[in-house]
Parts: sequence; C-alpha cells; structure tokens
Amino acid sequence: MELRQLEYFVAVAEEANFTRAAERVHISQSGVSAQIRALEKELGAELVDRSGRAARLTAAGAAALPAARTALQAAARLRQAVDEITGVVRGKLVAGMITGCEVTPWFDALAGFHAAHPGVDIELREGNSDRLIAEVSAGEADIALVGIAGAPPDELAAEVIVSEGLAAVVPADHQLAGRSSIALDDLTSYPLVCLPVGTGIRSVLDQACAAAGRRPVIALEASSPTAVADLAARGLGVAVLSRSMAAALAGRTAVPITGVQVPALLALVWRRTPNPVVAAFLPHCRRAF
Repeated sequence: MELRQLEYFVAVAEEANFTRAAERVHISQSGVSAQIRALEKELGAELVDRSGRAARLTAAGAAALPAARTALQAAARLRQAVDEITGVVRGKLVAGMITGCEVTPWFDALAGFHAAHPGVDIELREGNSDRLIAEVSAGEADIALVGIAGAPPDELAAEVIVSEGLAAVVPADHQLAGRSSIALDDLTSYPLVCLPVGTGIRSVLDQACAAAGRRPVIALEASSPTAVADLAARGLGVAVLSRSMAAALAGRTAVPITGVQVPALLALVWRRTPNPVVAAFLPHCRRAF
C-alpha cells in the first residue's frame, strides 16, 4: 500500500469522478484508475462503484475513507516535523495576480522563491481583484497581488505596495493633452475607456463618481491597461488608469485627475495566519518590491 494510492482514492471519493480526480492530482485518468485497482487488489475489496456516471464509494470504500484521510494527514505531519528541523519548505503556493499584470517585481518575487524553495509547486492564477480577494478569503488561493479602492479588506492581512491617484490617458493631439490636470466633473463629460468592474482602479473611479453625484459614460472596457490606453489612442474615449500605469505608457499623455478622494492601492493580501509556504514567500515579495 502506497501513500499515492491513498491520495488518489481520497481524490476520487471527494470528486466523485475519475476525470476530476486525475486533474486534481495531476496524472492521467488511467493512472488514477490503475492505482486504485491495485489498492483494491491489496485490500481484497472493491472501494469504488464504477457502474454509474458518478464514481461512488462501496460500503468498503466508505469504511476505508476516514482511515485513508488519517494516514495522509499523519504523513503530512511527519513531513512537516522534519521540514521544520531542516528548514525545508514543501507544498504548493497558489498565487493570484490581477489580469494583465505587468508588475515585474511580482515576477521577481516568484522567481526568487522558486529558486530558494524548488520543492514548492507554484500555481499562478489571474483574475479581477474582487475575485482574487474572495479566493484568498475562502482559502482557495494563498496570496494575491490586487488592486483595491481605499483600504485593504479587514479580514485579510495586507501590505500596500503603491497608493496613488488616477490619470486620464489621451493621445498627444487630444484637447486634454495640454492640461496639467482635469477635475472629475470635467472628466465625466467625455466617454471613458476603463478596466472592468471588480478591478481596483474601476472601483476607485466608480466610488469617486458616486460621491460626486456623477454618472460617467463608459464607452468601452478592457482587462489590460495597455489595451485601455490603445483604445483611447484610437479616439474611442478617454482612458482612466492609475498614475503609475499611465506614466509607463510610451507615446501617451497622462493628465492627473483631481477630485478623487479614494486612493488606488496595489497590495498583497493573504490570510491573517499564513501557512508555512506563504510565510516563506513573503520575504521574497518584500525584497522584490
């Protein structure tokens, strides 16, 4: 009997499906099936009923499941105890980042962590900030680089990397290009090109407009800051981005937006009691940023 056989058995039991279980443990479906059949042969009993569309446990399988989970938990505790003595970090880091992320220090942190802890698997997820924050809160992701309006969520630990205002981005021949700034009230008289709802910058814009009693006309949305700026450059509206994003765009004119009281934050968020993998990753983030 091998630990991997118990792992595959628990995965099939929890997923009720061989295909999903195979995806979860990162091997082929035939591999999962073969290992569970080997386990069944050793135990002398069928553990999984394969006759229906769902993979259901037999009576023997249901009886074996708690013991299989206990064995895997004991093996994990054994490994953790040894790793704590030797200083080795193992496991998996599920790291989220905003869609279209171009923040190179984040990539540096991931690379440095991978070099220091090659035994940790890294899963990288992209999404809008609202979704990533929800995944970290639910324990589906370990840490995420997100955009936030005003303040990090109270239920999570956070480290603010950038706090800044918004800027309008226009081509050099636009009527706003020669201005030193633009008030929010004036900005909302133009059609806007923005990041989608759920992103930090969009939340800042929406909150500021609501506070000012303004209803902006959102002409277009795009998930990449570069795409937002490129659409505006073609006359489809005035782009709204953070000031650092706007400053990084070549060939575009950035005009600071005034009258926005809520700052746009770029921040790392994680659960308040980090697991050992996150605790080992955080110093790499702090060095990189």
